[in-house]
Amino acid sequence: MGDAAAGLGARVLPVVPVRARGLTIEGADGRRYLDCVSGAGALVLGHNHPVALQAIREVLDTGAPLQVTGLSTPVEEAFVTELTRTLPPGLAERARVRFCEPAGKAPVATAAELVRAATGRTRVIPSTEADHGAWPEFADRGPQEALPAGMIVEPIRGRSGVLPTADAWLRRVRGSTAERCVPLIADETETGVGRTGAFWAVEHSGVVPDVLVLSKAIGGGLPLAAVVYRDDLHTGEGGAFAFRGNQLALAAGAATLAHVREHRLAEHAAALGGRTLARLHGLADKFSCVGAVRGRGLMIGVEMTGPHCTADAGPQGVRLGAGAGAGAGAAVAVAVRRECLRRGLIVDVAGPSGSVVRLLPPLIVTEEQMSAVLDRFADAVQAVERSPSDHPPPHGVRAARQP
Repeated sequence: MGDAAAGLGARVLPVVPVRARGLTIEGADGRRYLDCVSGAGALVLGHNHPVALQAIREVLDTGAPLQVTGLSTPVEEAFVTELTRTLPPGLAERARVRFCEPAGKAPVATAAELVRAATGRTRVIPSTEADHGAWPEFADRGPQEALPAGMIVEPIRGRSGVLPTADAWLRRVRGSTAERCVPLIADETETGVGRTGAFWAVEHSGVVPDVLVLSKAIGGGLPLAAVVYRDDLHTGEGGAFAFRGNQLALAAGAATLAHVREHRLAEHAAALGGRTLARLHGLADKFSCVGAVRGRGLMIGVEMTGPHCTADAGPQGVRLGAGAGAGAGAAVAVAVRRECLRRGLIVDVAGPSGSVVRLLPPLIVTEEQMSAVLDRFADAVQAVERSPSDHPPPHGVRAARQP
């Protein structure tokens, strides 16, 4: 298994965490690390935030059942109430919530099942097709031709290398789908709860989707997933999911949503993220191995490049480096991650070839802490650039042939 495929398993990051708080993880070796992975973005309040812990303790102290399926509880009702407060106007007033399995593709599959039942149609255009031309082709068809049951968009494709979807494109798609009564599904699994500088990333474009797919951060660090949808799409209850009613996750999630909203952490992410991106662009000017810098708020990707590797942000900042140098870029990204770890900084690697270093700090990160993160990152990049022979391509990636 290559590094990109392995993700953040123990083979990649040899850290045994024993304690954690906020941005910091303490390893079994006594070292402290700044965590800019944040549970793949799930820990918007960082590790063991007091409001999430207190909410969990309160549920435990009541003696209430911890797992409930098919029954409404006060904890669930409190979560739904808080979630509704955060939804975009136009959806909040008509929103219904369906909980689902918090694993893998289950939340998106639940959304697809919902729009199929509501429309009586079958095809759902996935975000990968939507972003690569399927929608413009469909939009030109006449009304007599079969319509899809729905279309999925991702405001930012995180695992693909932090690729923002252009706001203007989202608005055009929203107009076309609304005109044809095709439900628009926004997958906010990675981008939700203030991560991008707005509570929900679709709000940057002004688009109001018919369906929101939510996971990761909505559980306050515990597994939780939900599909929020407009009430006219409701056709009855969905399938039974064994772990859709975890009371601890609902309590931690409600507390997290409230804290992000009340403390305006989305606005904090927007401001601090803007300054962070500016500093990273400065690194791109200084180091040849730093290519495109992309992101919004505190969801940031830095594309690493190697010899003969082109990494262009493109007109909307959505192109990846390609060609023979992609493998070299992946090798540089792995080397940067390794050097970051040596300096006490944990970062992620993403993108089709594994050439993008992701920074996903919690939204509670301070200006001083973010400065320390960027100092360590810059030092790691400098170390890699000075020792290019120390980072061969990762397993399964062929090095670029020298001319």
